[in-house]
Amino acid sequence: MNLSDVVYAATLLFFIFDPFASLPIFITLTKNFSDEDKIKSANKAVLVAGILFVIFVVVGKELLALFGVTTSGFRIAGGLVLLLMSIEIIFGLGLTRAGEQNVAWVIVATPILSGPGVITTAIILTTNYGYLVPLIAGLFALLITWILLHNAHLIVRLVGNNVIEISSKIIGLLIAAIGIEYIMRGSFDFIFGLMPAGIL
Repeated sequence: MNLSDVVYAATLLFFIFDPFASLPIFITLTKNFSDEDKIKSANKAVLVAGILFVIFVVVGKELLALFGVTTSGFRIAGGLVLLLMSIEIIFGLGLTRAGEQNVAWVIVATPILSGPGVITTAIILTTNYGYLVPLIAGLFALLITWILLHNAHLIVRLVGNNVIEISSKIIGLLIAAIGIEYIMRGSFDFIFGLMPAGIL
């Protein structure tokens, strides 16, 4: 194992996990939660994202092949989930009211944190470097993500609920744009097979 390989993989995964982009989405989804529930949701989101990452590092190719799922298909599915979530946030249509606390951390865990880009990258890094390098790199990236999400309630206190309420609509539009981007890239990849492996 080469240190430079670990640094490269950790940097790549950090930008693909993109915890700074996940933070405002997490805050928006948990704006009505108590501080305790926000922390629990953060813990669950990162734990599930970590478990999914390890699974796809170890048996990613085999698992996708078993179910006949391509990364482009997974990308499109993730985009549809994000699009529905954005409609809920922007218009308040109540699509996710049942079990809302579970929905929040599940959506943050996947497809926000462990989306098609992370899954594809995990498989590619494992092919290039073996299992140990991507596992160590993923642990580092998820640790920083956990620190940010775990302290989201402090950020809410700092900026205030009114700011969170106003910004949630903007975040909703951002989520819609990300979802559409997932769908477009996944569709292009599926149809033409030319899209490079996951950036989003």
